Amino acid sequence: MNANAFRSHFPALSRRVHLASCSLGARSIDLDEALDRMVHDMADSGNPWERFEEQVSQVRRRFAALIGARVDQVALIPNASIGAYQVASTVDWSDRPRLVSTMLEFPSISHVWLAQRPRGARVVHAERVEDYANLIDRRTRLVSLPLVGYQYAERLPVAELAGIAHEVGAEAFVDAYQAGGTEPVDVGKLGCDYLVMGTLKYLLGLPGLAFLYVREPRRADLDPSLTGWFGRRNPYAFDPKTLDFSDTATKFETGTPAVPACYTGNAGLRLIEELDLSAVREHIQNLVDLAIERLTAQGERIHTLPRHRRGSHIGLYAADPVGLGQWLAERGITVSPRGPVVRLSFHYYNNSDDLAALCAALAQYRTRHGRHSHRIDHESSGRSHVHS
Repeated sequence: MNANAFRSHFPALSRRVHLASCSLGARSIDLDEALDRMVHDMADSGNPWERFEEQVSQVRRRFAALIGARVDQVALIPNASIGAYQVASTVDWSDRPRLVSTMLEFPSISHVWLAQRPRGARVVHAERVEDYANLIDRRTRLVSLPLVGYQYAERLPVAELAGIAHEVGAEAFVDAYQAGGTEPVDVGKLGCDYLVMGTLKYLLGLPGLAFLYVREPRRADLDPSLTGWFGRRNPYAFDPKTLDFSDTATKFETGTPAVPACYTGNAGLRLIEELDLSAVREHIQNLVDLAIERLTAQGERIHTLPRHRRGSHIGLYAADPVGLGQWLAERGITVSPRGPVVRLSFHYYNNSDDLAALCAALAQYRTRHGRHSHRIDHESSGRSHVHS
């Protein structure tokens, strides 16, 4: 499917510019149809659980195929934080207490790691990507790696760092929320032990559904401390006295998954299945290059990185990011403020017309509100820069 055909699945884009896929993907006709299908299934059957379970099964298979995993290596979870907690709860920190994270980590994941300190974990944060190698040693049990940073879209050398972790006997946990759907993600090539990804962003679904990939489900120091009936070998045994954990990744599951998110997750993944994700990345990066060129020419200050080191969004500096985001939203342009920047994220459905509309609106905003036109160049996160 080419970019124009893909865009046709998102009719609202003829009226609005959506540059916030790093927060929530655009609404597709496929998503609407999936929700209608769920309502129909509920109305058509007094007990639609068999149809619900088929949606759960399908979405698991689709995600496994997306990342090059086996179905038995995938657990359905509500969000990345639960995935991180499930992994951390199975670790005995007594002999190898070090957990290496990063300042680029999405805070919710980092908070889960910090909460393991009463259990013996000693959390250290890499200030820069280059610091990882010096922090990973024989004391390390787990290394946490965002594939693409949530704020400035830094693309980490995950395969290299996972290899360093394995050399000392540690495991690698990857947060791929900001990468899935915009580029190929292959867990075999990444060499990670765990990976989380969710449907609400570039996978074009709803909040409430995420996935946890587990390379070796049977390999764990401990059983998960958070569990439920879907974590059993046979969930339908309904035995309140038996706590038997599955031999597959479903051991990390808890209760009933969010059924509407499974319907829409299938819809989004079906769309993604029709794409060449290498071509998607090329399309997005061409838009990012064009955005950097045009915005810089207008005097905007941009946080960006070299093409091979960046994901699918850039950071636009603003004195009042939330205020600018609201001002743009009132003019039909959706962006995502985060910290000192407004994140401008691009998907395969975006095109140069979207960028032209953004540039025109920003020029109007700066005319009305003034601008800070001085140039700032500095090192941040290793090799990132701010340009104006």
